[in-house]
Amino acid sequence: MKKLILSFCLLASVAMAQKQAVQLTNNEAKKRVDVTIDGKPFTSYIYPGPDVLKKPVLYPIRTAGGNFITRGWPMEPRPGERVDHPHHVGMWLNYGDVNGHDFWNNSNDVKGHGGPFGTIVHTGIKSLKSGKDQGELVVTADWLDKDGKPMLQETTTFVFRGTAKERVIDRTTTLKAVDKDVTFKDNKEGMVAIRLARQLEHPSNKPEVFTDASGVATKVSQMDNTGVTGKYKSSEGVEGEKVWGTRAKWMNLTGVINGENVSVAILDNPKNVGYPTYWHSRGYGLYAANPLAPSIMSEGKDKPMNYVLPAGKSVTFRYEVLITSGSVSDDALSQKVNQFAN
Repeated sequence: MKKLILSFCLLASVAMAQKQAVQLTNNEAKKRVDVTIDGKPFTSYIYPGPDVLKKPVLYPIRTAGGNFITRGWPMEPRPGERVDHPHHVGMWLNYGDVNGHDFWNNSNDVKGHGGPFGTIVHTGIKSLKSGKDQGELVVTADWLDKDGKPMLQETTTFVFRGTAKERVIDRTTTLKAVDKDVTFKDNKEGMVAIRLARQLEHPSNKPEVFTDASGVATKVSQMDNTGVTGKYKSSEGVEGEKVWGTRAKWMNLTGVINGENVSVAILDNPKNVGYPTYWHSRGYGLYAANPLAPSIMSEGKDKPMNYVLPAGKSVTFRYEVLITSGSVSDDALSQKVNQFAN
């Protein structure tokens, strides 16, 4: 009997680890591509246009248990959420100073920022593939200056995978300078980021004021901490809000959402510029990796990078997001980075 029970448990464990079917559905009318895993909603690539959002994003993002890891506001507000930083929507990639243009803070609802602002506009879907083990979406976009002229051409490949307990997003983004050199001046506002659901924030002990690179302040108020359980931990063993401005190969955020233990890890890739990345991760729900601003993120300890992409040349950034229902060990995440690198 014990052998039968053991065999059953092993089979169940194997089944849970098996990859599940990934379906991508293009809805041109609603300007979105919906992603389901084994028939359950996972995320959507949305590109409603600059009248709604100044960049395409993945929104919302769910765990294998169906809980949202992303904030709903301002797209779909939920009770008890913060209503700061309206440009923080879902998961995105942009930067705060690209040839003097601010792509990060651009939003129809942002007031008091000096700009000039840049806008990322979706230009097409190159390919869309569903599959038994994974789905793949390849999209293009233009990074436009204040006059609507392209500075960068973007090609991004998303690979979506999942098991009974995991959801995975691989994002590979290639940026090509169009007709002149493009400088990414050191700026803390970058680069790949997720705005988190309230439950994954760190408990707020006091009101905070955060100032952007233009000196514009945003107040983040203290709130009711009921159900707020988030905690960062980096590959270097740094924990909590102390991770801001530190470098690490991966970051892991743990918490509980509606009774589901959740781990959200972002993995850097050794092929990326600035590896291992600095982390622009805040307790109020901003979870970001910024490899291009060493002088800012280190508060002056490191030299400026001021990364220059020559005209006609390309640079590629690779990140993996691993969303686990349950816990994931530090060793497992380090192994994932090695796998991701290959």
